[in-house]
Amino acid sequence: MKIKDLSAAERPREKMLSRGAGSLSDGELLAVLLRSGSRDASALDLARQLLGLADGRLSALFNLPQERMLSLPGIGPGKAASVMAAFELGRRFLQEEFSLVKKPMLTARSVYEAMIPQLKGLRHEECWILFLNDHNYLAGKTKVSSGGGSSTVIDVRQVIRSALDKGASAIILVHNHPSGNPTPSPADIRQTDAVRKGVGAVGLALLDHIVVADDSFFSFADDRMYRNNAYLCQACTPEKKTPSP
Repeated sequence: MKIKDLSAAERPREKMLSRGAGSLSDGELLAVLLRSGSRDASALDLARQLLGLADGRLSALFNLPQERMLSLPGIGPGKAASVMAAFELGRRFLQEEFSLVKKPMLTARSVYEAMIPQLKGLRHEECWILFLNDHNYLAGKTKVSSGGGSSTVIDVRQVIRSALDKGASAIILVHNHPSGNPTPSPADIRQTDAVRKGVGAVGLALLDHIVVADDSFFSFADDRMYRNNAYLCQACTPEKKTPSP
């Protein structure tokens, strides 16, 4: 059925304008982006087919190669570009919100919540440094490495140089595990220890190293894994100010 054959209340664009974007399903929002369908499928049909290529997950659609989108009949460069642009705008919006945070980074969860917009859905590992001032307020952040699907290498000298350039008093390392399991690997443990010793030698503190998965994270400082507000390893305990690992 073509979208024009639907009642006004059921058409994605009209529904969004009358009820707000939050009232639309993922497929309906994609249909608004696509704007039009093809000879054999409506924009809503194409949107649902796109979601089908990503198993219904927006994080998978975000990582869907352009060539895979274009393989779907009815999806041309213009429609694929619209979808890709929308995802990138969303990511930049979340990053902009993070840059405006004016509160101290006191818990592993606060770090996770600040960085998950940057790392969610990635298929490769990235390592970031958060630079903190004397009061644990964020003074800046930078990506120090980007690796493959299962590892990334941290250059301790680069970490120290970046921290000193920022005038930081302490740092927090954050990196992601695309596998979805935030349990630190032996390499993660070795690199954390190397960074802790390296920054300590120049008077800086490594407050924590957070390993992020999409819905969970591990804190070296707390020596705990969290998911959905719960501590996974034993009975939940209140979070505390992040100490040095």
